[in-house]
Parts: sequence; structure tokens; C-alpha cells
Amino acid sequence: MSAVETLIAGLFDYAGLYPPAGLSLRSAVDNYLEYSRTKHASALGRFIIDIDRLDELRSVCSDSIDALRVSVIAPEDGNWEVLARQIDAGLRIETVEVKCNRASAIEQIARRIPSGLVSYFEIPINESSHAALEAIRSAGARAKIRMGGVVSEAFPSVPDVIQMLSKLANLRLLFKATAGLHHPVRSLRPLTYQPQGPTGVMHGFVNLWCAAALLYADGDAEDARCVFSEEDPAAWHLAADGLRWRNWSWSADQLTSLRQNFFIGIGSCSFEEPIRDLESLGWL
Repeated sequence: MSAVETLIAGLFDYAGLYPPAGLSLRSAVDNYLEYSRTKHASALGRFIIDIDRLDELRSVCSDSIDALRVSVIAPEDGNWEVLARQIDAGLRIETVEVKCNRASAIEQIARRIPSGLVSYFEIPINESSHAALEAIRSAGARAKIRMGGVVSEAFPSVPDVIQMLSKLANLRLLFKATAGLHHPVRSLRPLTYQPQGPTGVMHGFVNLWCAAALLYADGDAEDARCVFSEEDPAAWHLAADGLRWRNWSWSADQLTSLRQNFFIGIGSCSFEEPIRDLESLGWL
């Protein structure tokens, strides 16, 4: 694979059911199945759905159920026996995502989730999360951080993101990001799909990857802040053998290592937008 193909392999977990897309289950499933047949299907990750809609998903998918790799959103008090039953019935549940910032609860929940599933715990990007991050690591789970939403206030500040990435890198804790990462490079964008809707600066997923890469390699936090804040696409160069941002560069092997060992994926309600942007930049 080329460097950019390595960078985006399985990167985008599809969250079409959630804002700002907010699609019906039928439309979201049809989209996922269509994306899985496109030339960029290798960038498609899992189908994200709430735990209480799994029976509905099975009904909608019918004979196509085997084509879906599923990530389940569950509350802290989720009915974990439901997951086990659905898996036994053939549903390809691979990961579970729980919003929880209490260290003691994380440990308890991790013990109850069926073995063989990868667990993500969503924690806020602020100073209060250190104990939760330690608990996530102790539980053998992964972190999930929220990078945006449908209002500008939902987007964490650059310093807060860099501080969180530094903590994750120091703990060698695998993570995924979600929300507000539809575009490769940080830029001013509409925050919803409504005409005359709000606009705001959205973080870029290539910015996030490069900042994570620098910090994972014990790089300087100021350099990470600079690349995370970069808004000029011309500052990057993607070639078959690697990625370069200004004076920094990463080989295809380094891209693969970081994707496997640190920055795992992105939850996005759009699969088409990031792919279309990469194509328009000539990166894909």
C-alpha cells in the first residue's frame, strides 16, 4: 500500500446513525454496504450502533448481516449478556465503546464485557481524566476521545488536545478519536448539514495523526502543537513511501506502526467527506 493507504486503512468507523448525519438505520446500513464495495473500501472500519438496537440491526440487515463488522455503543450499566447472545447468534461484534470517566467503574465494566471484544472508554479531554486513563490501561482497554460536535464549543482547544495526546503517549495507551474529524486538514467548515447552519474550525485527522506520531516518539509538545494547528495543506507531502510535514517525515513502516500501536481509528458519521477531501488534495 502507499503511505496514504496505510494511513487510512480501516481508519473510519462509520457512525451514520449519529449527528450531524442522523440517518435512519436502513439508510446507514445501505451506505455501509455500498462503501464496502467501493475502491476505497479498505478505509472502512466498523458500523457503530447502540446496544439497544442490535435486534433491529439484525432485522434490517437480514442476509447481509455477515457483511457488517460492528462496534457497539453501550452505557455504563449495559446489559452485557446481550452482547454475548448476539455474538453467539453470529453478529460480528468486534468492539464496545462506553462513556465513563470513573476509574473504579472502568475496572468493573471491563471485567463484565465478554472476552474477545476490544473495549474503548470515552473520557473527557481535561485534567480530571488521568486516573481514568490509568484504569483503562490496567484493564487492558483503549481510550476514546471526542474531538468535536455540531457546535463550536464541542471542539476541544489545541492545548487541551496536545495535553491529552501527551498523556496517552506517555502511558502507551491505544486510542480512537470521534466526532468532528471529517477532513484531513484543520479548516473552517460547516458543523452540520443544514443550510445556513453554524460553522467553526474543525480539527484535521492528518493533523491529529502527525501530532500523535510526534508525541509517541517523545517529540516536543510545541512541535506537536504546531502540526496540530497547521491549516495549509501545502505544508504536507504524501508520497508512495511516506508522509512529510515541513521538516518532519514518517516512513510507510512508521505509519503502519503508529496505526497499530497508538492511533487506531476515527468514528465519523461521514465516510464520503474524508475520502473526497483526500482525492481533491491529490493524496488519494
